[in-house]
Amino acid sequence: MDPSLTSENLGAAPAVGFSFIELFLHAHIVVQVVMVGLMLASVWSWGIVFEKFYSFRQARRETDKFEHLFWSGQSLDELYNGLTRGRPIAMAALFVAAMREWKRSVEGNSRSMGGIQLRVEKVMDVTIAREMERLDRRLLFLATVGATSPFVGLFGTVWGIMTSFQAIAVSKNTNLAVVAPGIAEALFATALGLLAAIPAVIFYNKFSADSARIGQRLEAFADEFAAIVSRQIDSGS
Repeated sequence: MDPSLTSENLGAAPAVGFSFIELFLHAHIVVQVVMVGLMLASVWSWGIVFEKFYSFRQARRETDKFEHLFWSGQSLDELYNGLTRGRPIAMAALFVAAMREWKRSVEGNSRSMGGIQLRVEKVMDVTIAREMERLDRRLLFLATVGATSPFVGLFGTVWGIMTSFQAIAVSKNTNLAVVAPGIAEALFATALGLLAAIPAVIFYNKFSADSARIGQRLEAFADEFAAIVSRQIDSGS
C-alpha cells in the first residue's frame, strides 16, 4: 500500500460535530444570522403565547363572573358602583362605559331620549373595539412568524448548501465526511424555521378563535343592554 494514500492526503476535512452548538459555530456567517433571528423570533413568540394564555383566561373568568352578577338580580347602580372601584375588563368594561354614558345623559337632563340610546350604543361599540384591540395585540407577530419563518429558514438552507458545494469544488473531494457537515448546518436552519413557525401558527389560530368567541359574547351583551336601555326609555317617556 502506498503510504502517501493517507486520510490527510485525501483532503478530508477535519471532523465536525453534529451537536446544535457545533453546527451553529461552523455555519457560514449568513446562516448564523438566520439562525439567531429565528431563535429570537421563537423566544419572543413563546413570550407572547404565555402572555395571551393569561390575558384570555382572565377575560373569560371576568366575563363569566360579571354575567353571573348581572343576571343575579342585583341593582344595576350597585353593580356599576362596585365595578368602578377597580379596573374592569371585557364585558364589565363594556357595562361600565354604557352605564357611565347613561348616567351622564340622564343627569344632564337630556331632552332627546332617542339620542341617549344612540350615544350608549356608540359608546359600547367603541368599548368593544378597544377591548378586542387589547386582546388581539401582538397576535399579528405570531401570524408573521408563522408565515415567514419557514422561508427564512429555507433561505439559510440554500445559502448553506451553496457554501458546501463551493467547499467541495475547492477541495475536489466528494467524500461524505466533507459533504455531511455542510448539509447538516444548512438543514439546521430549516429545522429552526419550522420550530419557530409551527407553534406560532397553532397558537395564532387558537387565540384568534378565542378572540372571536369573546367578541361574540361582547356583541351579544351589547345588544341585550341596548334592549334594556330601550325599555327604560319607553317606560320613562
